[in-house]
Amino acid sequence: MAYVIAEPCIGTKDTACVDACPVDCIHPRKNEDDFAAETQLYIDPVECIDCGACVPVCPVSAIFVLEDLPDKWKHFAEINAKHYKR
Repeated sequence: MAYVIAEPCIGTKDTACVDACPVDCIHPRKNEDDFAAETQLYIDPVECIDCGACVPVCPVSAIFVLEDLPDKWKHFAEINAKHYKR
């Protein structure tokens, strides 16, 4: 997994990262059925191409390279992967 969306996204779900992603690997989008039910956005660990386009547009600094994910949020790598059943 290249990038992970962590705790700061919970309750925010700003979709600037969704729009910036060139491979459409961040979901749910606002027009998807599960958008309202989900508490945060998720990056697909298989589809992510490690481009980093999502990082600078996140208004709450919730996106991290896996290796830089703070220890207190390490479990978000698994949370992102589980969303995609990976």
